[in-house]
Amino acid sequence: MTMNPEIANAAYSLRVLARLLSYPDAGMRSHLSGMRDALHAERAVSPMRLAELDALMDVLAGGDALDTEAAYVQLFDRGRATSLHLFEHVHGDSRDRGPAMIDLAQTYDKAGLHLAPGELPDYLPAVLEFASTQPPPQARAFLGEIAQILNAIFTALAQRQSHYAGVIGALMELAGEQAQAVTLAPEEALDESWVEPAVFDGCSSKGQAKPGQPQPIQVIRKDKSAKGAPL
Repeated sequence: MTMNPEIANAAYSLRVLARLLSYPDAGMRSHLSGMRDALHAERAVSPMRLAELDALMDVLAGGDALDTEAAYVQLFDRGRATSLHLFEHVHGDSRDRGPAMIDLAQTYDKAGLHLAPGELPDYLPAVLEFASTQPPPQARAFLGEIAQILNAIFTALAQRQSHYAGVIGALMELAGEQAQAVTLAPEEALDESWVEPAVFDGCSSKGQAKPGQPQPIQVIRKDKSAKGAPL
């Protein structure tokens, strides 16, 4: 699909996508109807992606609450390939991760965006909330900076036949990119990853970056002149 390079506004869609990627507790699921309405009213993503998002929301709304929450944890918190913490894909366990976290948190603070208790700044829903506060061109450019990471997550979710792949596909559209399968490095077993942290030396374990190259996440400063079933 060819997207208009200047999307008038995708702020509501970004917030809905951020919410869809968050933990599906009762509060989140109670807002699914309004989230669906916002997505369809703004029409910032293609009909194909809207249909995929509708399918995800149907699963979230119709599934057993405990099963839905457990499936979310199993999908996003049990390995790096599908992690929603973006610096996990860029820095892994390297010492570069800490300063990057601090820099991103300071950016949010300057924009008046405060993280929830215990929430890390590289958590994708938080990143999308920040992007939703930016003017459309800056928001689009910001998403473009993380497109490689998003594509890796999209691939991992698609391999698992997860409905959540549609959320990442929609984000790729908003970034002006096309979601497509990429080659992922074999994921080490979870037990092995806890034995001894790997040394990444600033590299991504998923091939997102190499030493000496710019890291993907860059903050776009706001222009002061601009006003039961598988998941």
